[in-house]
Amino acid sequence: MDTSFLLAVGASFIVAGFVKGVVGLGLPTVAMGTLSLVMAPVQAAALLIVPSMVTNLWQLAAGPGLRALLRRLWPMLAAVMAGTLAGGALLPKDGGAWPVVALGVALMLYALAGLFSLQLRVPARHEAWLGPVMGAATGLVTAATGVFVIPAVPYLQGLGLARDALIQALGLAFTVSTVALAASLALHGDFSLGAAGASAYALLPALAGMLAGQWLRGRISQQVFKRCFFVGLFALGLHSALKPWLA
Repeated sequence: MDTSFLLAVGASFIVAGFVKGVVGLGLPTVAMGTLSLVMAPVQAAALLIVPSMVTNLWQLAAGPGLRALLRRLWPMLAAVMAGTLAGGALLPKDGGAWPVVALGVALMLYALAGLFSLQLRVPARHEAWLGPVMGAATGLVTAATGVFVIPAVPYLQGLGLARDALIQALGLAFTVSTVALAASLALHGDFSLGAAGASAYALLPALAGMLAGQWLRGRISQQVFKRCFFVGLFALGLHSALKPWLA
């Protein structure tokens, strides 16, 4: 790994960790978006495995009711795992422009949902079938782009969970998605020991950024920060979506 590569990875994960520290999510989304500027999405996905796993377990452990969430969300989580593994096996591996375009579209959709505060309302009677559908769709998006927020985050936000329970549910969903992504990448030879070592290196700047973001959380307006974050994320997604034609 040369110096320029290490600096690019370090800077990307400092920014991604900072965003997660302030708003409670966004590390893999920001990391995928920024790293895709300098490497292929599959390489970026391999790098985010360790930082995403550790920070999500941290977030998961801080919540009040893991057992109740597991009982409620396990059908969705199982579908996330199945969808990610199936997507990794079925999606084309031609190395063309489509993964970058798909990543850009996913980033823009997530940014628009955040900017316009789009929120689902999920009646309890529909959870039994809608949870697995949302989980499978999230798995396919994860396999294609390395981003596991669409549609899992809007779905979980629509369940009417209390704030702490929602944060823990997001940590749980992201942890399962990270495990599924790592398994999919490993099965196809994209998560080697070298990639694991680089991913472990990325944990240090991610934690530093996250701690800085947590320190700043109570000192700035989260609404203003979120608005700037989603605008920047949309611009990043647009650049990725248009990258094949800008080259």
